[in-house]
Amino acid sequence: MFVDESREMYLKTILTLSKELELVRSVDVANKLGYSKPSVSRAVKNLISEGAIDVLDNGNIVLLETGLEAAETVLEKHEILTEVLVKYLQLDPTIAMNDACRIEHVISDETFDALKKLL
Repeated sequence: MFVDESREMYLKTILTLSKELELVRSVDVANKLGYSKPSVSRAVKNLISEGAIDVLDNGNIVLLETGLEAAETVLEKHEILTEVLVKYLQLDPTIAMNDACRIEHVISDETFDALKKLL
């Protein structure tokens, strides 16, 4: 298993790409994240071994139940945090998105639930 932040970034990226593309391939993940193909290949193997994703014969990466739940959770955190940073702190949306991307991996459930109540 690898670091939670890295795992969450891969899962969130796969979820996001699956909403944009018909097929999500390793090369798409590499391009979106700016990572090398070998790095993505290692991460994909790790995610397969932990049961978070599967890769179909056509190369399409699909989220399995645990991977989908984790991806949806981190994506929700990203969206809520971005909204809070823009709405209440009046940050530029680009800065808010970048900061939300960092915060989403370390924020406690209690703090996140409290932030959701603000909206």
